[in-house]
Amino acid sequence: MDLELVSFKLCPFVQRSVITLLYKKAPFRTTFINLNEPPEWFRDISPLGKVPLLKVDGEVLFESAIINEFIDEVTPGSLMPADPLLRAKNRAWIEFGSNCLGQMFTAISGKEAQAHEDACSDLNRSLAFLEKMMGEGPYFNGADFSLVDTAYAPLFQRLMFLNRFKPVVDWDALPKLRAWSDNLLAMAVIRESLAEGFDEIYPKVLKGMGGHYAGFVG
Repeated sequence: MDLELVSFKLCPFVQRSVITLLYKKAPFRTTFINLNEPPEWFRDISPLGKVPLLKVDGEVLFESAIINEFIDEVTPGSLMPADPLLRAKNRAWIEFGSNCLGQMFTAISGKEAQAHEDACSDLNRSLAFLEKMMGEGPYFNGADFSLVDTAYAPLFQRLMFLNRFKPVVDWDALPKLRAWSDNLLAMAVIRESLAEGFDEIYPKVLKGMGGHYAGFVG
């Protein structure tokens, strides 16, 4: 099976799929594009104009959650619970993680101080709700690494990176999430999924957004 992942270098949704591919040891290649000036062939095959896309023997899949479930299903082992109810709950929390990524983006891109603070409050409320749902770890489903973990790792990496400038999350109020984050970010497969040069590129992107948060980026 030929797998080609179409990617934008800093996209956390792409990174979800990279983590899954690496964890499942699925051979793949990556094609990077510039989403500000996407090539015509990308416009022709991407119904939403977003990444990731996964080409599977030439067929196109889109949306990271769908891509990740496909990867999981065609490779040995499973990163989803066998029980249908637990599997559905996992899908719901993956979607919740997408919402958290949106709140983080609003926090770092909002033009006004109030927009930034409001988005930070929204994100902290969301994570506080998630904190109440967490068990003892080390992963979301306890001892079993899952697609929920692949969904939240990119969020946690970026939130931890933002601590260098101005934290947007009160980690002291989220001890279970902090432990979950620490466990995920210690994994080699999570570290290796991060785009090369992220530490240099991400601050430039933050400043380039021109939002209120950019003033905190040295």
